[in-house]
Amino acid sequence: MSKEIVANRYALALFQLAKEQNTIEKTESELLVVKEVFSSNKELLNVLNHPKFSKEAKKSIVTEAFQSLSQHVVNTLLILVDRHRTNLVTEVVDAFVQSANEARGTEDAIVYSVRPLTDVELSSISSSFAKKIGKVSLRLQNIVDKNLIGGVKLRIGNRIYDGSISGKLERIERQIVANRL
Repeated sequence: MSKEIVANRYALALFQLAKEQNTIEKTESELLVVKEVFSSNKELLNVLNHPKFSKEAKKSIVTEAFQSLSQHVVNTLLILVDRHRTNLVTEVVDAFVQSANEARGTEDAIVYSVRPLTDVELSSISSSFAKKIGKVSLRLQNIVDKNLIGGVKLRIGNRIYDGSISGKLERIERQIVANRL
């Protein structure tokens, strides 16, 4: 079975539990902390995947490291340790976030701009592009990219909307080259 399918099953179970307890937002924020810890701490993943450490030792590490999180998040991590699936933690988090976004009618997106955008600008981009993709809103992350010259570039999933000056110049260049041939 592929990693994605397995991760989706764990995420779906956790999502249904969070939905029943009305804690989707809290669980999502806790899972994002877990993802950050696993992404920035490769040693933790190495220890949890190492065959010489017992399951009890691994569970103890997880319980100690994430004791401030809700019990169902910790239990999910313990199940992943128990079933030798700790390499799926980031995929489980991503699948949970995707399920939470679908339930809220939102989508995560990245906005590239020359300067940091204001909340009003981000809100305007969110409302106008959310309608285009059939969502209620977009959760935007703003990344400053000095190579754009001006304008913005928006990435929603695998779609890119390029309204930057550098993007327009590239399109003009391609058109000129195509017309020469």
